[in-house]
Amino acid sequence: MSEQKTVLSAIQPTGTIHLGNYFGAVQNWVSLQEQFKCYYGVVDYHAMTMPYNVKKLRENTWELILNLVSVGVKPKNLFIQSLIPEHTELCWIFNNFCSIGRLTNMTQYKDKSEKSSSESKDDFISAGLLDYPVLQTADILIYKADYVPVGKDQDQHLELSRSIAKRFNNQVGKEYFVMPEGLHTETPKIASTADPLRKMSKSAGEKHWISCFADEARLRKQIKSAVTDTGDTPAGEMSPGIANLFLMMKAAGAIEQHDQIMDTYKDGKLKYSELKEATADALVAMTSTFKERKAELSINKRALKDEIKTSSAEIRKKAQETLREVKDLVGLVNVKF
Repeated sequence: MSEQKTVLSAIQPTGTIHLGNYFGAVQNWVSLQEQFKCYYGVVDYHAMTMPYNVKKLRENTWELILNLVSVGVKPKNLFIQSLIPEHTELCWIFNNFCSIGRLTNMTQYKDKSEKSSSESKDDFISAGLLDYPVLQTADILIYKADYVPVGKDQDQHLELSRSIAKRFNNQVGKEYFVMPEGLHTETPKIASTADPLRKMSKSAGEKHWISCFADEARLRKQIKSAVTDTGDTPAGEMSPGIANLFLMMKAAGAIEQHDQIMDTYKDGKLKYSELKEATADALVAMTSTFKERKAELSINKRALKDEIKTSSAEIRKKAQETLREVKDLVGLVNVKF
């Protein structure tokens, strides 16, 4: 039997998971657990690269853990980045295998630094914002991940990881790190129901996102008020708002209902109210299981925290093994863990 492949993915601690997060990434995490050895990180060090609230960072980290487990991520596959200091130590080593020019050309650095400069009074841009792709590389390579689930817009970061791995291997004269590959699975890109021309995002405001744990009445209200026609859709094409509702219904698992209503749409007999009601029904059915599981876990949050600390300690053993080998390869004085 061939060795099980390894998957690494991570998410910054924003607390609440909305439907865009879930359908776009986390739902995929849940399914990948059945096929691969998975490491899923809540990367709190990455959340420090932009201005943040100290208290909220810790609160959001644990809230995100609770939410991830509630939607089906197995605790044994989860770790908190700051509980595994080997990530940052490997990042420092990797800094010496990455050029400054490569980092300043990273799209997200340019976008975020420009935004920070325009919004901040002191124009402060942290070195962490520049360097976080190297830490991201350490997150991936420390577990020798074969696959990293990414969207097409994240290929640049994965290419940097491969570049650093290749330069490292050349330096030590050994094919130590495997080249991680992008896992481009079909993941829906959910739009805001208030503005279907932009993606669902909390930063856009309350009306632009729907929590995976939303109260049923609020969820139904947001779907009922969803924009269906932006007024600029070419004749014969489905409007972005209609397409978004169909997409959410299908992603929520209501395949038969989706196909039936799609046939009605193609026949030109669809009532938008029927589409919205069916979409809301599918989302309520799905999220109700999430809320039930979260209520169960919330009875004893301490137990969940202890479980994640234990899983982080177990996952850390793999990180320690990799770092020990890396330090030997690059000529550093080493100790046995």
